[in-house]
Amino acid sequence: MTLRKYSSFRRQTAVAVLAGMLAFALSLAPDAGLAQKKPAKKKGPRAALVGTDEVRAEKVSQTISVIGRLVARRSGVVAARVAGPVAEMRVDVGDRLKKGNTVAVLVRERLHWVGERRAAEVASNKARLTARQAELVKKNQEMARLDRLRTNKSAAHRASKYDAMGQEVAMLKAEVAEASARLKQAEADAHLARIDLNYAVIRAPFSGVVTQRHTDVGAYVNVGQAVVSLIDDSALEVEADVPVKRIGGLKPGTVVAVRVNGQTLAAKVRAVVPQENPQTRTRAVRFTAALESLKGRLAGNQSVTVAIPISVGKEVVSVHKDAVLKRRGNDMVFVVVDGSAQPREIKIGDAVGGRFVVRNGLKVGDVVVVRGNERLFPGQPVRF
Repeated sequence: MTLRKYSSFRRQTAVAVLAGMLAFALSLAPDAGLAQKKPAKKKGPRAALVGTDEVRAEKVSQTISVIGRLVARRSGVVAARVAGPVAEMRVDVGDRLKKGNTVAVLVRERLHWVGERRAAEVASNKARLTARQAELVKKNQEMARLDRLRTNKSAAHRASKYDAMGQEVAMLKAEVAEASARLKQAEADAHLARIDLNYAVIRAPFSGVVTQRHTDVGAYVNVGQAVVSLIDDSALEVEADVPVKRIGGLKPGTVVAVRVNGQTLAAKVRAVVPQENPQTRTRAVRFTAALESLKGRLAGNQSVTVAIPISVGKEVVSVHKDAVLKRRGNDMVFVVVDGSAQPREIKIGDAVGGRFVVRNGLKVGDVVVVRGNERLFPGQPVRF
């Protein structure tokens, strides 16, 4: 085959292949058009699970800070009620006791035998009283018989015996009364002996924590002598020395803010003590606060800060502190509008408990996000 014929053959072959491919493509074109799918709908952003809170009005007033302290409503020494040497000390400093728990035990042998002797005296006096009562019954029977015999001819003789028997009966009645009194005295002594024996076990009069031990095993304690000091840290309240010129705004039931262990709590005035310190010109004021959340982390005489009101309260707009976020140095919140979170820049003021005063940007009734707001983006749908 010559070179010219070979080139012509290659051109014819290429044209045939292209024609075949074109025919194949045209045969598939209708089906391909039918196989085209409609574009999928674009999905929107997923709704975020959040917690919300309403913007509301708060009544606040100007305040000054006063340093106060925590005081226990129940504290003091646990003293011995009976004298004797200490046999056991069952507590140490820092131990937490419940009411009725044993603090110490005194030597009880002597008290035990004193009780036994008193019990024996009771039994002896009971027997003596029983004997006198039986003798009195017998004399009364004889006297009744003599009374029936006084009517016969020897009435004068029997009358004299009747009178003598009456005197004996009167003496026996006096003896019975005396024996009865001695029995009561013996029973009282026996009861006191049992009390002393019971007091040999010294118990906690209330629940609390031991702050000091005043004696030890082997020491002799007298009645009223201190054994341990106990403080009930579950019944703490706040005491503050308030300047006299600031007392006018404090009445029982007035609510103030107390700062303790880094937390701000609401407290109420329980009492204003009517006694002034002439050196500092202050009066002690007692406040009750809900300290249950800090249980176990508080101590007597611990310092706290009390915000004392110095002006008449006024209403302000407030927002929950967890709603406020810092973005580029500004304060902002996410407000829920038509089911989506919209960012809003605000101006905040002083803290009011767990809330902030809002100076600008929010109004009463706005719903703000307080949980889950860190991950939100503007316009994101939210669910509660």
